Amino acid sequence: MRRNILCGAAGLALMAGQAWAEAPPVEELGELVVVGSRGAPRLATETSSPVDVFTGEELAARGFNDLSKVMQFVSPSFNFPRSATGPSAANTRSASLRGLSPDQVLVLVNGRRRHSSSVLNFNNNVGRGTVPIDFNTIPASAIARVEVLRDGAAAQYGSDAIAGVINIVLRDDAEGGLGTFQIGVTEDGDGETAIGTARQGFKLGEDGFLTLAAEARYRNFTNSARVDPRVGRVTQRHGDPESLDLNLAANAEVPLPGATLYGFATFDRRYSESAPLFRLPNVAPALYPLGFLPLVEFDMIDFGGAVGVRGEAAGWSWDVSDTVGFNRGDFAVSNSANTSLGAASPRRFESGGTRYGQNLVNLTVNRRFEDVLAGANLAAGLEHRFESFKIVPGEPASYQGAGAQGFPGYNPPSPVDVDRTAYSAFIDGEISPVKGLDLGLAARFENYSDFGDRTTGKASLFWRTNDWLAVRATASTGFRAPALQQQHFATVTSQLSAGQLVNVGTFAVSDPVARALGASDLKPEKSRNISAGVVLTPIPRLSFTADVFRIEIDDRIALSESLSGPAVTAILAARGITNASQVRFFTNAADTRTEGWEAAVNWSTPIATDGRLTLTLAYAAYDNDVKSLAVNPVLPALALLGPTSIGVLTDAQPRNKVTLNAGLDMGRWSLLADVVRFGKYRSSPLGPTQVFGDEITLDLTASVEINKTLSLHAGVINATDEYPDEVVGSNDGRPYTEAGGLGVDGREYFVRVSARF
Repeated sequence: MRRNILCGAAGLALMAGQAWAEAPPVEELGELVVVGSRGAPRLATETSSPVDVFTGEELAARGFNDLSKVMQFVSPSFNFPRSATGPSAANTRSASLRGLSPDQVLVLVNGRRRHSSSVLNFNNNVGRGTVPIDFNTIPASAIARVEVLRDGAAAQYGSDAIAGVINIVLRDDAEGGLGTFQIGVTEDGDGETAIGTARQGFKLGEDGFLTLAAEARYRNFTNSARVDPRVGRVTQRHGDPESLDLNLAANAEVPLPGATLYGFATFDRRYSESAPLFRLPNVAPALYPLGFLPLVEFDMIDFGGAVGVRGEAAGWSWDVSDTVGFNRGDFAVSNSANTSLGAASPRRFESGGTRYGQNLVNLTVNRRFEDVLAGANLAAGLEHRFESFKIVPGEPASYQGAGAQGFPGYNPPSPVDVDRTAYSAFIDGEISPVKGLDLGLAARFENYSDFGDRTTGKASLFWRTNDWLAVRATASTGFRAPALQQQHFATVTSQLSAGQLVNVGTFAVSDPVARALGASDLKPEKSRNISAGVVLTPIPRLSFTADVFRIEIDDRIALSESLSGPAVTAILAARGITNASQVRFFTNAADTRTEGWEAAVNWSTPIATDGRLTLTLAYAAYDNDVKSLAVNPVLPALALLGPTSIGVLTDAQPRNKVTLNAGLDMGRWSLLADVVRFGKYRSSPLGPTQVFGDEITLDLTASVEINKTLSLHAGVINATDEYPDEVVGSNDGRPYTEAGGLGVDGREYFVRVSARF
């Protein structure tokens, strides 16, 4: 079952092989983890920063249809906002840590930097203006474990690791296989789900392995919409999009003379369909006399992988690797119209798409010094990263005039096909003056071709005072480079503004329109993290951790407010722009402070001769505040961020979360119960800010081994049939906000059969 354990961050942990004073035995502490240290994997309760670790088996045991959803209900620091009507957010599956933005967490696969999505979230919801990592491009059946480092780690891993690091470790099976098939449906009869997985391990030579995994996931759309009082019938679609994912993954390792060759690859093909807002009958009466609901179609291809060689020479361990990533996202909109074309308008439009590529070459050397005091470790490395971003315009009818309703096609004022390079060097030192006391320092220098240099550092302390008590502390600086998408993205989209649907133009920061309204070159975000905590292991199989932290971020990058008024209208008219009435662009808009604390209790005990009970109770709380706002340098009367945008940045995620995970194994039977309480949050779906209350949900799963091969699993998700508070004043049939963490699907049921071979 879930083990909330702690690992070192930014290379500040000593090697796992070190003999710790009075340290509890390995079998009572759970797994070794690798994220957060350049040294060898080490014991769970002997590290300087907290990490949650979730095994692939415990994630798969739940009935959720994708990785982001299951992480939402087992990790207190993890938040997965589930957009319904925003096509860029609804069709990519991002997540955040510690109440910050999705692009302020770094994602690794097997310790290698994962590429981001090509799609920028340009809709008005959580993660607005961010370029996230799509977690569901990796098949859950291929995952050995997920490590969630809750601490800044930019000095070790580079840009983006402000809130923390999520490391997805792939399985390394050399034999055996597993196949599963799951079906499910919501209590309302929608959201029909079918998931099929297959995995097989193969032995390569004497000590090598090849693990292959395949996964197909289909989910029909869910809809919590009610009768639209404007027309007297249900017109909206409010819930999960319809989606089909086809995933493949491979992980391999082959010993060579004096070295080891390794590599992995993942592939995802996704088709999904989401619905923006309903258009009333007066929008395109010649084509849709009863009104219409546009349907945005998303076609995505995602590939990621790495190949490398590692070995030892002259007492040093060395590792050379090349990591690649590519994401292609194409949009189309059907059941739509371009009102500028009148009755001659097509009903379906190819809206164009985006492309993002990444290549990263890394050399890391590492050495353990057993005879230096009580042990030391030194690591250093060099890295080169290349990134590219491209916008593919839509067909002319998709963007001419008013553009296609629901998703006007991409049509940047000038072609967008850009790239950049980054070079970095890091050093990572760890030393233990006496057994049980660890000190660490890490530093990293990075140079980006588009904005210059940044240097970051981290220091940490871990002190085990006796066999049941340890204290820890870290202090670090970090940064996040502005994404290529944030610097160069440009399009026109339909957005709600003060409750009205309008076309909003997003312009690149270098565009003359954006410059005339106050845009300037983006600077990197700069962060300062401090944290402190305690680790208690009073008896075997019982641990308690508590940590407090503060994260200050300067020059935070955000998508500006949708600017309007006479000055904006004049600037648009002067440049011949007729398909947008409001303007926005990216800017270093604010300095923020995030403070919070996290705690977890883990306990397990044997029951009878073949049973075990495991309990984990965890809590996380955050408070985001804006310290200062940037002033528009050209038009001071036009605020770069207004109350709604500030709310999305600071208050639209639950301010606290409690997770209680219980598991009981008795012979052939297993029972799981997950209770989650999402705290209050604020959102402005119709303009005025509304406070949404606590939400409590219960998930139940029962499993039985029919024989050595077959197992049967059944369960209910959201057994309490919990929904968020309703939006006050909603008059279009959409009763719920898209903020928060619960979603709007209600109670669901699932059945799964699995076969081991």
